[in-house]
Amino acid sequence: MKPSVPSPRRAAPGRPRTIGATLLAGTVLLSSGCAVANSAGGDTGRADGRTLRVVLTQEPPTLEPCEASLTGTGVVVRSNITEPLVERDPASGELNPLLSTGWKQTTPRTWTFGIRSGVTFQNGAPFTAEDAAFSIDRAVNSDLACNVEGYVFGDEDLRVEAVDDGRLTVTTEQPDPILPLRLSFVEIVPRTTDTGAKVRIPIGTGPYAVRSWQPGAAISLDRFDDYWGEAPAFARARYVWRGDASVRAAMIDKGEAEIAVALDPMEAEKDTTAAYPNNETTALRLDGREPPLDDLRVRRAIDLAVDRGGIIDALLGGLAEPAAQLVPPGVVGHGDGIEPTRQDVGEARALVEEASADGVPTGRQITLVARNGMFSGVSETAEALQYQLREIGLNVRVRMADTATHLQYLLRPLPEDVGPVALLIMHGNQAGDAAFTASQYLLSDGPQSTFGTEHLDRRIAEAGALSGERRQKAFADLFAEQNDSVVQYAHLAHMNGLLSLSRSIRYEPNSATGDELRLAEVRPAEGAKP
Repeated sequence: MKPSVPSPRRAAPGRPRTIGATLLAGTVLLSSGCAVANSAGGDTGRADGRTLRVVLTQEPPTLEPCEASLTGTGVVVRSNITEPLVERDPASGELNPLLSTGWKQTTPRTWTFGIRSGVTFQNGAPFTAEDAAFSIDRAVNSDLACNVEGYVFGDEDLRVEAVDDGRLTVTTEQPDPILPLRLSFVEIVPRTTDTGAKVRIPIGTGPYAVRSWQPGAAISLDRFDDYWGEAPAFARARYVWRGDASVRAAMIDKGEAEIAVALDPMEAEKDTTAAYPNNETTALRLDGREPPLDDLRVRRAIDLAVDRGGIIDALLGGLAEPAAQLVPPGVVGHGDGIEPTRQDVGEARALVEEASADGVPTGRQITLVARNGMFSGVSETAEALQYQLREIGLNVRVRMADTATHLQYLLRPLPEDVGPVALLIMHGNQAGDAAFTASQYLLSDGPQSTFGTEHLDRRIAEAGALSGERRQKAFADLFAEQNDSVVQYAHLAHMNGLLSLSRSIRYEPNSATGDELRLAEVRPAEGAKP
């Protein structure tokens, strides 16, 4: 069994972003809403030194723990109200025990987990293996349609058994070398939690408990005095939300909040801001079902036409790195040797002309769909891409869409009779393993893929059964093959997030901050008292 690790405080584990991925927090986002400080979303309260005030981009859609892999929920719930059995260190990628004390694979399909003793839920009940088994069964095997079930576990059910208070076994349908990583997405709740409906106010084992949720106004937390780990510095926390990035920044300047998420690049030079790599990657997804995008030459031409450096410098404030694959460095499966495509307008134009000469309708209008508020400068980025694709002889129009419309293009079943589509996406792999990306974006029938190849599908399945260095190499090779023989994606940039922090606190953001903002990691600045 993996050695027990004392974990009075833990590093924030990485989390995947799902269909609600970019609605909130962490990335360089800008909502289309407009507000004035303290005019919407509730009052942040006074600067009393005991309350940590956080301003988000919008109200969380839910606080249900089984939906915590959605960014808008996880940024409040994860590591603050609830905790999982296993944590992933976002810097090293290592898995560490949390509510579990360790684990081992006892058969090809069965894993055994030790359960930490001396842990109490916020309702006063002791935490045991029975609660862990209940939480996994509720999140993965129930009819609640939890986000974590579809994104992390797919259609697979788990057989879960509490052997005794301190031991749990989990059996999968097929051997799964990364089951402990998958379980890091399951937040633990008491076995008395409703199984017929999702909860509004969650109960967990974390350092904070929910005091109140005022719809449209604020969410307030109190420090949980019986927390099993190290007590957080601040006695209370209060979340409010503002749609305008400039308002969020101004709230820090005016002393109305201690943390503001998702700032504009124009704020980057302030000494109150902190930039950090957030595992988000932007790309154009090319729908290969429709001509001219069904022609490999045209897709390669689009990849060659993109001026990644120019877009990053001029429109993203330099807060990004050119991308060559859907996952950034630090994720298992990232290929260090895969270089971003260098812009070559001449070669791109020649490929389009060659395809046209062979009868490909390269003059057919391609719709470039982008979502309002996806990141700061998204509309300008879409217009730059439109210009660059027109320069190589393609007919492109831009459609800026709201979230609901963009999701229709993003997820299967994909819309019909809309013509060829190049969809601007932003994907975050906070899980730290390329399997979550490949299953969603590269499989022929993946939920966020428009096409693929049988050969690539087989390689994805084979890679998912491997572990260690063999797994790393197999997934890196998959991304290289995508770039060479499929080209469903023209990758743009690995993005950075930007926080604003009051001078009264100290906090070091990491690659998981956008999905899991751990309040216990925030400390008063020297001389300031909580």
